[in-house]
Amino acid sequence: MIPCSVYIVTLNCAEWLESTLESVKDFSEVIILDSGSTDHTYAIAESFPNTRISHQDWQGYAGQKSLALAQCKNDWVLNLDGDEVLSSELKAEIEQTIQSNQLDALITPINDVFLGVPNSKHTKKHAKVRFFRKSKGRYDLENKVHENVIVDGQSVRAEGDIYHYGESSIFVKVEKNNQYSELKAQEKYQKGKVPSLLKLVLVMPLTFIKSYFIRRSCLNGWRGFVNSMVNAFYAFLKEAKLFEQHQKMKNKQDNL
Repeated sequence: MIPCSVYIVTLNCAEWLESTLESVKDFSEVIILDSGSTDHTYAIAESFPNTRISHQDWQGYAGQKSLALAQCKNDWVLNLDGDEVLSSELKAEIEQTIQSNQLDALITPINDVFLGVPNSKHTKKHAKVRFFRKSKGRYDLENKVHENVIVDGQSVRAEGDIYHYGESSIFVKVEKNNQYSELKAQEKYQKGKVPSLLKLVLVMPLTFIKSYFIRRSCLNGWRGFVNSMVNAFYAFLKEAKLFEQHQKMKNKQDNL
C-alpha cells in the first residue's frame, strides 16, 4: 500500500465516487467527510476496505477540508474531490516523491472534463497543491471558495493530471459559478475590497481572451468556446456581486 492518506469531502457524489475511490485503492487510507448525502455515497464508500466515511455538518470549503485533513494518519496526504480521478501518471509521481523524500508538495494539474471530454493536451490547465507533507500544509480559513493549500516548503509542478468530472453539463457549471461567485463576492467585501467600474466593464472580455486564447481553450472546439464564455461571465458575476454587496450596505446605512 502507498503510505499516503487521501482525504475527500463529499455531498451526493455517487455519480463519480466509485471511479474516484478505484483510482486510490492502493493508498493506505481514504478519509471521507460527508456533509449530508442522500444518494449512494455511503454505500459506495463502505465498499472500499481502505475507506472510512463519517458525517460533518458543512463548515465551508476550507473549513471542511481542514477537518478532513486533521483525521489523516500518514505524513503524506492527497486531497481529491468526490468528482475527481487520480491519473496513473500522477500516482506514479506521488510514489516516486514519497520514496525520494526530497520535496514537500506537488502542484497538480487539474484536467477539467467539460461535457464529457478532457482538455486538449495543449491546453494550459490550472493547477493546485493537492499532494503534500501534512506537517507542511494548511488552509487559509478566510477563503470561502477555491481554497488553496499553503505549503511551507519546496513544491514542484507534477506532469500527471487529476481528472475533474463534475462539469458534466452547462447547467451544472453555470449553477456552480452562480454559487461560487456569491461566496467570492462576500469574501471580497469582508476583506474590504472596493468594486471598480472599469473592472466591471473589462473583466468579462479580458477573461474570455485569457481563457480562450492564452490558456488555449480554443483547441477544445465548440466546448472550449462555451467554457471560456462561462468562465468570463463568472468573472463578471464576482465583480457585479461585489457592487451589489456595497449597495446593500449603503441602503442599510441610508435607512438608519
